[in-house]
Amino acid sequence: MRNPHYNPRLWPARGDIAAKYLEGQVPADRYVTGEEFEIIEAIAPMREQPSSNAMLMTEALRGERVTIYDRNGEGWAWGQLASDGYVGWLPDAALVKPAAAPTHKVSALRTLVFPGPSIKLPPADALVLGSKLTIVREDGPFAVTRDGAFLPKAHLVPLDSREPDFVAVAERFVGTPYLWGGKSSLGIDCSGLVQVALTAAGIGCLRDSDMQQAGIGRALEPHERSSLQRGDLIFWKGHVAIARDSSTMVHANAHHMATVIEPIEPAIARIKQTGSDVVAIKRL
Repeated sequence: MRNPHYNPRLWPARGDIAAKYLEGQVPADRYVTGEEFEIIEAIAPMREQPSSNAMLMTEALRGERVTIYDRNGEGWAWGQLASDGYVGWLPDAALVKPAAAPTHKVSALRTLVFPGPSIKLPPADALVLGSKLTIVREDGPFAVTRDGAFLPKAHLVPLDSREPDFVAVAERFVGTPYLWGGKSSLGIDCSGLVQVALTAAGIGCLRDSDMQQAGIGRALEPHERSSLQRGDLIFWKGHVAIARDSSTMVHANAHHMATVIEPIEPAIARIKQTGSDVVAIKRL
């Protein structure tokens, strides 16, 4: 019998293979323990199927850990992210065996990685907010990673640092292109914006808007909705926005194809015209 709570986005289980910890909860031909890997690419796509043309479900950032349960032998690995439990297919090339625990994370929207201690050198890579790194020493204004890369110290914070205002983090993404499944300043979707901002503030959060609606905050009663506060989350079916105050909100959306700040009431009216009304407002 399959567990009634089965969710393919969060349960590493298919008919042919499933995670060992799900044995007895879902049917599968075999159950495997899996193997931990680390994301080595700046941004790795996690796709619904093992194909570069498959839908982007979410993204994994440098330094994230993932448990891999299956490889298809054609460049794709199927596994579950440690951070939020999301399940999907990642490129094999994005994975390496973990070597050392991360010590710092990127606090800037984007930062450049240099091959040496000079900003005049051609950058070797670019990393995005939330990427995790192992820093072993400092060299002037640079932090040096375990593998000898140089990043501006000003763009890094210790791994346990917490942003004081998650809404301010979301506001920094204004102008970012909308990307279904994205979670960086190169492209982000509505729930990705919420997850990245809350994570920066040290608040755990699942990936998709329906999971966020079910899992975080207290639902406001109808009489409370007229006095929104900064940080309230406004949910529609398949969409989420963050209240900045009682009258404006910030959200990544396909109408603007960008992250924008706009007045709440006109946005609610516009979205209602497309057939979707507010289903919940949650307060953290």
